[in-house]
This record gives sequence, structure tokens and C-alpha cells, in this order.
Amino acid sequence: MHDYQQAIGEQTALLMKVHTSNYQINGFTGCVSESALATLAQRHGLVLVADLGSGSLIDLTAYGLPAEPMPQQLIADGVDLISFSGDKLLGGPQAGIIVGKRALIARLQQHPLKRALRADKITLAALDATLALYQQPELLAQQLPTLNKLTRSQHILAEQAQRLLPALRAHFCAGWQVNAEPCLSQIGSGSLPVDRLPGYALTFMPTANGDSSLHALAAQLRQREIPVIGRLHNGKLWLDLRCLENEALFLETMLAPDSAP
Repeated sequence: MHDYQQAIGEQTALLMKVHTSNYQINGFTGCVSESALATLAQRHGLVLVADLGSGSLIDLTAYGLPAEPMPQQLIADGVDLISFSGDKLLGGPQAGIIVGKRALIARLQQHPLKRALRADKITLAALDATLALYQQPELLAQQLPTLNKLTRSQHILAEQAQRLLPALRAHFCAGWQVNAEPCLSQIGSGSLPVDRLPGYALTFMPTANGDSSLHALAAQLRQREIPVIGRLHNGKLWLDLRCLENEALFLETMLAPDSAP
């Protein structure tokens, strides 16, 4: 709080707090609450702006995910303007969203840059369809693709791995060990960058030629008509199944004649 207080001067127009949505600072750190900043801003007649970066309209902990600040809570804490992403955790199209006090939104609408930065009709239509899903919270995890992928259990992913494993083992029988193994899925880098979800992966480990075979297989799969993107770690190629929906198309791609070096 002292840092904000000391920075306020005659030319100060607003106070701003930026959420660490795509990075994390560890050690002896701390941050001032939005409600405390709102009190300070009101005392000096200033606007308080919060940038959430990713942003979520729901309590993610209800789905077993890490907690993220919600715009509606910040409004209740007294923040005047809040900006966040239309994609990432919200699960809609790539867009920037600003919510807050009506008078301040009206001022933003009148700014000359608004015309250059405004969203097009396709983006607005996609955002409208996404937000409509939030009106049925009991169905959100099934209907919203982003939340659906994040909430897939390790058990479900393990079952999927076992369904895919026999065909892959038969195809990669020469020179490869193909297994199903537990893994930790990265949620993202633009949001929740350090959090991991327990998942399952198909792993490919060469029985000869080591790294050269691994890199050759990884490059070959990336260059296919429908790319298959894996991760090289501990001498294996890992194919995380968290986002895999079309198993038949995946097998068609993996079992193509030139997919095994």
C-alpha cells in the first residue's frame, strides 16, 4: 500500500493493479488487496483499474482447478474498471473485455481509438454464444470446450490411453516401446502458467538410436497433414491425451505408413 501512496502525485489519473495471470513471483512477496486500493483511490478521487489478464466468470475451485480472481468479485471490492481476456479461461474468442462503471465505459466508447480497436461482428457473435453457456452453470463443463478439457479426469484419460495402446503397439512394434503413463498436463502459459493437472499420455521410447530416433519421430509427426504435437522428456516422446477428442482421426494419422521411422 505504501508504494501506491508514495506514487500518487498531481498528475496521477488512476491506480492500476495487474494480476500475475501468466507468470509467478516466488519468495518474500506480497500484494495489496483490491478493496484496500479502492479505498485509497476514492480518498484521492482517482479511478482504480484492475487487469486480470486471463479472468474467469466462475469459481474454478468448484471444478477442482486452481482459484483465479473473478471480475464480479473485484467490482464488489470497489474496482472501477476491470479488463480480462475473452479467450483463455473464459473459453471464448480472442478478445479483450472491459467491464466497470457505466460512466467510465461511456468515456472509453467516445475515445477515437475505440473505432480502431473495436471487435468485429464475428468476434461479438462468438463471444455472445460463449457467454450464453454461462447461463446454464450446471452444463458448463460439458458445453464449454475449454472447461471440458480442463476437467477431464485422469481416470478417463487412462481409459482412453488403454483403448489406443494396442493399435499403436502393433504399428510401432519394430524399434519402439509404446506405453501408457501418468503425466502432469500444463494448463497454459497465458493463464495458470505453473499449475499442472494429473493426466495420462502415450509414450514412445526407442530401443535403439536414442535421441536421433526420438527427434526424427517427433519431427515427422509434426509435419503430417494433421500435425501431432508431442513433448520430448526423459528419453521419450510424450503425447498428452487431455485434449484428444477424435480417437479415430488420431489413429489414422499415427498409423499412416510413413509415421514410424
